[in-house]
Amino acid sequence: MHVERLGENKVRIFISYDDLEERGIDREEIWQNGRKVQELFWDMMERAYVEVGFEVIGPIAIEAFTMPTEGVVVIVTQISSLPGAVEKQNEELGSIEMNLHSADSLGAFTFVFNDFEEVIRVARELKEVVQEGCSLYHYRDRYFLFFEEESVAGADYDSVWAVLHEYGDLSSVTHAVLEEYGKRIIDRTAIQELIKYFPA
Repeated sequence: MHVERLGENKVRIFISYDDLEERGIDREEIWQNGRKVQELFWDMMERAYVEVGFEVIGPIAIEAFTMPTEGVVVIVTQISSLPGAVEKQNEELGSIEMNLHSADSLGAFTFVFNDFEEVIRVARELKEVVQEGCSLYHYRDRYFLFFEEESVAGADYDSVWAVLHEYGDLSSVTHAVLEEYGKRIIDRTAIQELIKYFPA
């Protein structure tokens, strides 16, 4: 298990499949959110407190996804207890219950980036993988890459996931929200257009 602090109110925890096996949890059980998974979660929170000082106080948002060969990544975000702030955060972070994604059956997904330079770096690393089906949006002072279901078909998901998480975070903001409230910068060919205008 590896814990990394992403900010004042956010941590990322990686659990390998070997870690899960040692705890008697198989890959299917992680989706069921049963007793073993709940115990694992509180073990993770204790580890996060001991290693990086992240303490759970009040409501939290949990985003988790599985990677085909490596393990499970869990991102935990502390949400402000003010009602208005919770509502605003929930629009982006989704349910406070654990939300699981499988990297080997992704469907459409969205990543968020704090800086445009991070988006350019992602484009440079994924230029051979993503030809189309990826759109770039600006929303609430951040940048979002929306990947359509087939945009990374046939790719090595572990490698794609590693690149995206190196520079950004998986986002719960939906494509509909981005279309309605965000500004679309590049439609469907974001990776290739970024490489064209910002070559290495």
